[in-house]
Amino acid sequence: MGRTLVLGLGGTVDYEVRWDARVIGSLAARFGIRRRELTTTAPIVDERSLVVTILAFVVDGAGGERFVASSDVVKRFADRFTTEITLGGTGVRAGIALDRLGIPSVQHLVSMDDHVRRLMPPSISWVSSAAEDTLDPHLIVQYPAGTVIRFDDGEIVSPSSNRLIFANDPPNRRMAISPELGEALTDAGAFLVSGFNTMQDEILLERRLTDLDAALVQLPADALLYYEDAGFYVRRFARRIWAHLLPRIDVYGMNEDELQEYVDRPVDLLDASDVAAALLAVQRLIPVPALLVHTQHWAIAVGPAAARHRTALTSAVQMAATRFRLGDAFTAADFEATALLPRSARGEDVVAGVERKIAGSVGVPAFRIDTAMPTTIGLGDSFVGGFLVVHAPVREPQP
Repeated sequence: MGRTLVLGLGGTVDYEVRWDARVIGSLAARFGIRRRELTTTAPIVDERSLVVTILAFVVDGAGGERFVASSDVVKRFADRFTTEITLGGTGVRAGIALDRLGIPSVQHLVSMDDHVRRLMPPSISWVSSAAEDTLDPHLIVQYPAGTVIRFDDGEIVSPSSNRLIFANDPPNRRMAISPELGEALTDAGAFLVSGFNTMQDEILLERRLTDLDAALVQLPADALLYYEDAGFYVRRFARRIWAHLLPRIDVYGMNEDELQEYVDRPVDLLDASDVAAALLAVQRLIPVPALLVHTQHWAIAVGPAAARHRTALTSAVQMAATRFRLGDAFTAADFEATALLPRSARGEDVVAGVERKIAGSVGVPAFRIDTAMPTTIGLGDSFVGGFLVVHAPVREPQP
């Protein structure tokens, strides 16, 4: 407690496009896309297949992350929109959220370029495995609830807002571990591990996990290890992670998309019985001290050590809600103001129901926030940053 926060394993440069339903609709018409061909599972090999995938997510109001055959597809699509360049990756966005509260962190990065040097907050230092500068941007598409896309054969309307990520990022696929990581961990109070989900070479993954095992020898025994699932490109690779890290993981986090992938069925997030059944099923699959699922309605932790994380869970939900309503441009005062907002009544019902059904579980309902311009990008990352606030270095009072 109260020592350095080390966050990893890979950062990204994100191209955040400003949603424009007219541009999307014109692309659908130009490419002759029909509603019946919408799918989230087909390979994304060109701009047409990218638009097909985006529309398939929009029709369900779902979020997700997908691999693209070439970064050129990402760049070409982004050029059609007003685009903001930001920094991403779970560790980096968590660190940016912590920075807004004046909390420093150390990042482990696998790629580097001038955008990273320019945009990284001064409170964040880093170790990096990058041997040279590279730029392989991640496309971030954020769409609002009620957006309408018209086709030649009809239209679709999104039932909710969500975010999508598309990328071809060789440094993050390689996920080289810096030899400096072990030294950075020697004084860590908490270590965030995320990013292995983008790897696609099983032999290389095993090597990286072995490298991480070696670095973890220097992590203090009482330090918190938080693992964020983040949605595997190759689902079976998760078991490789578990074989190496489950004995050391204290908190294993995921969102509702990943929860539903693990149980292999839709989960009614507003039905306490259905949620409890899904949580128990994943807990049996991933037996960690605290399994944590965060959604737009609630965040709930189950497992033998779940109860000790109630304060961190409260802070995490508060941080995600602050980003949802204000984006990155928030202050410590804004963070505190969020705590005064009303809670989701339906989220409260689910939390109460799950806490009755699963002994030792703890939950926090989401806030009820009405905003015309919500930020759905990076909410899970900000959630993780909020969770780690309680493990932050103790700051000396200013004279």
